[in-house]
Amino acid sequence: MGFKSDIEIAQEAKPQDIREIAKKLGLGEDDIELYGKYKAKVDYNLLKRGNGGKKSKLILTTAINPTPAGEGKTTTTIGVADGLAKLGENVLVALREPSLGPVFGIKGGAAGGGYAQVVPMEDINLHFTGDFHAIGAANNLLAAMLDNHIHQGNELGIDSRSITWRRCVDMNDRQLRNVVDGLGSRADGVAREDGFDITVASEVMAAFCLASDIVDLKARLGRIIVGYNFQGDPVTAEQLKSNGAMAALLKDALKPNLVQTLEGTPAFVHGGPFANIAHGCNSVIATRMAMHFADYVVTEGGFGADLGAEKFLDIKCRMADLKPDAVIIVATVRALKYNGGVPKDELNNENLEALEAGLPNLLKHVENITQVFKLPAVVAINEFPTDTEAEVNLVKERCKELGVNVALSQVWAKGGEGGIELAKEVIRLTNEPNEFEFCYEDDLSIEDKINAIATKIYGADGVDFTPQARKELERLEKLGFSHMPICMAKTQYSLTDDQTKLGRPTGFRITVRQLTVSAGAGFIVALTGAIMKMPGLPKVPAAERIDVDENGIISGLF
Repeated sequence: MGFKSDIEIAQEAKPQDIREIAKKLGLGEDDIELYGKYKAKVDYNLLKRGNGGKKSKLILTTAINPTPAGEGKTTTTIGVADGLAKLGENVLVALREPSLGPVFGIKGGAAGGGYAQVVPMEDINLHFTGDFHAIGAANNLLAAMLDNHIHQGNELGIDSRSITWRRCVDMNDRQLRNVVDGLGSRADGVAREDGFDITVASEVMAAFCLASDIVDLKARLGRIIVGYNFQGDPVTAEQLKSNGAMAALLKDALKPNLVQTLEGTPAFVHGGPFANIAHGCNSVIATRMAMHFADYVVTEGGFGADLGAEKFLDIKCRMADLKPDAVIIVATVRALKYNGGVPKDELNNENLEALEAGLPNLLKHVENITQVFKLPAVVAINEFPTDTEAEVNLVKERCKELGVNVALSQVWAKGGEGGIELAKEVIRLTNEPNEFEFCYEDDLSIEDKINAIATKIYGADGVDFTPQARKELERLEKLGFSHMPICMAKTQYSLTDDQTKLGRPTGFRITVRQLTVSAGAGFIVALTGAIMKMPGLPKVPAAERIDVDENGIISGLF
């Protein structure tokens, strides 16, 4: 008998009416806006309502560096929340919204898997409640107003060769990375080189996810730098008088989306910046609202702990004044063997030697969480039927040496029931001493902050800046942006900036090739390696497998 696909499991589920899910949070029908029977938006103004002094525990789920073998971070996040609910705890899960790019590209959806999913899975993975379309529209409104300003006389003296603002679309489309627009007659605008980013890499997305309310969002949008004038001074969205209209487009999108797990645990799915090129966490508003209504909140940071967790802790927690109570680090025996040099088609065979060679990747992430950030952690081994007892015991032994327990996660096959062991360890950890520290302090220079991340988190010997990046560094310091945190744009597949270096490499340096300021989001982006803000589709896109039948039933999503 074959396994059911994720979409088959999701389609067979009988979700509860979303009004029933809202009741679990103490919300009435007047507090939510219905988007059909299974989706609703919750007004962020409810954060102003008292919650009886509730002190919520915040749990961050992260992982080892991702491999083609799969880790199941979102699946574990959902499963441990269901496990906590099975133990009778008042729990809420807070996730990012999936981007259409990976859904139709190579990675697939991001609503969990097996019996640990959020539903309605197809809606969440496709248009959902239209938030990403609103974010794309706000981004492109600013682009339109910028080019129109230049066309109408360029009162601000914008140098069209130093425009940094790009258009966006929520699709993997390499053809749009570099374009020339404004061609045609004089009435068709000013011809210039331009380009598109994927919506989830837009600074509007980052500002949206870090905003505390609509007023803060409007201010952040106003601070966005779109380019520079002929004197070299930055030009902002506020100077173009566009931030009010942009915020108006985002008014409803800013309300968190309420859905549910297959087992009826409430879930907020809201916002979705990429973790390799942006900060990779769901919105501050959704996380705060989850903590407002639940005793335990389980959330995640994208990709491995070197990206998602570092950015969650150094950017999101710093800006939103959050402090996680425990961290789950997800790994699979298969992925660790892949890190140890085993080809993908041989991962089902027991191989303790390869596992031993791949384990340092996990152990580095454990060290970072427990020794750099000083947070209590548990390693969740996402179980596969091919894992052997000897392999699991080896992982347990090595983690024990670092003072960290290992819990088997069987949530893919068993849902919340398979997450109880992990949930119990999480509860224990949230009562442990917690001396949370950032990786670097605010008052360090931009260069020192980047060095701190590279040496402490990645294990690099140091950082090199290309001549272009060095020039940009000097300009950003001169403009007064040194106080901002750093958002490293780096490959997710390796602790280095070279995706082919697996495991725990040593004796390497990180090269920063470009530095840009996201003044609205409030951080500086350091681009390393071959990271691009517009991905392309693979040779065989996932879109080729997706279809819909005469009854409107979608197939092929995963």
